[in-house]
Amino acid sequence: MSRIAKEPIVVPQGVEVSLDGQKVTIKSKKGEMSLNVHPLVTVTVDNGQIKVAQKDESQDSNMQSGTTRALLHNMVVGLDKGFEKALKLVGVGYRAAVKGKVLNLVLGYSHPIDFELPEGITAECPAQTDIILKSYDKALLGQVAAKVRAFRAPEPYKGKGVRYADEIIHIKEAKKK
Repeated sequence: MSRIAKEPIVVPQGVEVSLDGQKVTIKSKKGEMSLNVHPLVTVTVDNGQIKVAQKDESQDSNMQSGTTRALLHNMVVGLDKGFEKALKLVGVGYRAAVKGKVLNLVLGYSHPIDFELPEGITAECPAQTDIILKSYDKALLGQVAAKVRAFRAPEPYKGKGVRYADEIIHIKEAKKK
């Protein structure tokens, strides 16, 4: 059995888990998420723990059990504590601002970019060159951060662009005559 799937998920206070056939629904004050579990995997909820197990000993069942456990764990952690991703703008004149549910970006184009944040994502800009995205859904958060980064990906010669706060850009050496 998958080593990841063997470990049970501890459900913290304030997070409610319900099981309806192959559908797991997790609720908290932050929101609600649900997951349709693969038919090769069984999920049980008891004593404040979620346990994931394989239905048979096949390799597919093994893989699906580990994936299901990881997804359920991300849902529980997200609805309890939440996730955040930090972005940094590097470049002269690059800046960001948040106006309600719209992230306004000035990235050296002839026009500013107004990015509408999807439901479940919040943004804040502690400085003009810093963006912090927060959500309870880890997959959605990563997707939105990747979309914002794609507006002006870091270029390899000066490192200008939108990058993750912990990202390291390897600068190429310019051509020599």
